[in-house]
Amino acid sequence: MNVQNVDYQDAQAAQKFTQSLRETGFGVVRNHPVPQALVERIYAGWSAFFESQDKEQWRFDPETHAGFFPASISETAKGQTQKDLKEYFHIYPGTRVPDSLQADIDEYYRIAQDVATTLLSWIEANTPEEVSGQFSEALSSMIRDSQQTLLRVLYYPPLEGSESEGAVRAGAHEDINLITVLPASNEAGLEVKGRDGQWLPVPCDPGQLVINVGDMLQEASDGYFPSTTHRVVNPEGASRGRARLSLPLFLHPRPEVVLSSRYSADDYLKERLRELGVS
Repeated sequence: MNVQNVDYQDAQAAQKFTQSLRETGFGVVRNHPVPQALVERIYAGWSAFFESQDKEQWRFDPETHAGFFPASISETAKGQTQKDLKEYFHIYPGTRVPDSLQADIDEYYRIAQDVATTLLSWIEANTPEEVSGQFSEALSSMIRDSQQTLLRVLYYPPLEGSESEGAVRAGAHEDINLITVLPASNEAGLEVKGRDGQWLPVPCDPGQLVINVGDMLQEASDGYFPSTTHRVVNPEGASRGRARLSLPLFLHPRPEVVLSSRYSADDYLKERLRELGVS
């Protein structure tokens, strides 16, 4: 599996990036508009948040799913039996977070969403007409004004040795949404499953973005773009004592967007959330 690392400023970036998604479900982008200093500030600020008891005051709203999710009620990946070893905070448009973290998280959300809009335009422009002609509307239009696009601040605590046997930071899964925009984490661990069944680390250096296809784009493209299985493995050695932070933006269409003859975006999301046990 050859995940392409594409220069965002390259004249051929759109074609190279789309081809990487077509072949692997993943692509890596460098020289993009998301400032690395912003990402590092967010990692530092949210690391302090997750390591404090203040997080308990920000428990998620069961109606909106915005807010803090402790490890005790973390997700269990589809087909897995153990909960993931992680905590997270869900942020939708208008979600309040601690005052000291609000400005940076709002700025990241805005910039990353703008980048995603450009990437979706690249994908559509470089998709064969027999595939793109099936889209109910332009891919970049599907996410416009969506209140479903989710920024998840993920915290994988240091491993203490008392974890349940077989528990991992993130079990093998596919994303639900159209595409995911993910800055390089502060620690390694993200792996993708190749067509031969082998697991490979996703190459992504600080300052780069990982982009992956979600199930909704796979559905809308009738399988042309594969939603590839990925996971976050437990570290070895000294890395076991370090926390890992991650900042994925999951780009979701508006609920009424038609994905295919089988699903609207709302129908698809509700079905998957039921499978995850979080609906």
